[in-house]
Amino acid sequence: MKLKAIKFFSPEENVPEVKPAPKAASLPRGYISNSGKLVFPATVLRDLGIDPESTKFKIGTQEGKRKIKSVYLVPAAHSDQTFSFEKSGRGHVIPLAVILKKGVVDFESQKLIFKISTFDFNQTTKGFELTIEAEAPKPEYTGKPRGRKRRQ
Repeated sequence: MKLKAIKFFSPEENVPEVKPAPKAASLPRGYISNSGKLVFPATVLRDLGIDPESTKFKIGTQEGKRKIKSVYLVPAAHSDQTFSFEKSGRGHVIPLAVILKKGVVDFESQKLIFKISTFDFNQTTKGFELTIEAEAPKPEYTGKPRGRKRRQ
């Protein structure tokens, strides 16, 4: 009988791999009001670590594009070309109506939201990308009808 090459297993190889289910962490959200203001709820500002009273931002979009799909906010300490937050209701706003109109963003006729993600502007500065999208309509209710039955 010939001796065959045998691969032996260890007890550690018999342990099933448990992969943690990746949690889909939802991105913080804000919305664009029908008067052209970027509205940041107080909870979103707190989650992002932004102090609305003292933080000022340089605001820009992707160069070479006619239609604005993303707005970039980069914290800037001392500059004459910065935007600051204004208190409004329970949150804070940055008025950008003229810039958004020039960027063909139709905020007057439809409800627009933006998702906030971070990016590295340079080694020391972390910026925020606001991706603009239309708010999805509420799905139609398909459950059991409640209340009295209608007369025919």
